Amino acid sequence: MPWEKTFDEDEVLGKAMEVFWEKGYEPASMANLIAGTGITRGSLYNAFGGKEQLFIRSLKKYDSDNRRKLLAELEAMDDPKRAIATFFDTLVAETIADPLKKVNNIVRNGLREMQGFFRRSIEVAQARKQVPATLDPDATAQGLMAMVVAIRVLGRGMFDEASLKTIAAQAQRLLN
Repeated sequence: MPWEKTFDEDEVLGKAMEVFWEKGYEPASMANLIAGTGITRGSLYNAFGGKEQLFIRSLKKYDSDNRRKLLAELEAMDDPKRAIATFFDTLVAETIADPLKKVNNIVRNGLREMQGFFRRSIEVAQARKQVPATLDPDATAQGLMAMVVAIRVLGRGMFDEASLKTIAAQAQRLLN
């Protein structure tokens, strides 16, 4: 008789994500994941393949549920400079609260989307004469991305919250 799934994958991914957040990737054991998700070992392996695949799927769910949603909300704001400021405020708060590494491909795609958000916001702000027309949207978006990376990397224990907020404020000065 073929294996039949009796659980909601999205719900299990959310629970697995919580286990990974709490314990980190390496320390999270299969026993932790089974206990945290409430499914059997066989169901976990049948549905997700194993710990690494479950982690990647959980990370993609987090990425989809959070970053994409945030960018959509920011892009819907009427004030692009405020949207960028809100983005950096959120980034600092998440970096302080989230000391875990992300999988490179997922992060790389996310960074590309963020850079596109910055470029589009700058172009809208230029059309509204909120930022100088002489500002190069692509170069400035790259500079803002450098600040994103700086906050994420330096927030891993090198800089305190005040220092990270200083970097976020400096990022916003690139728009002047």
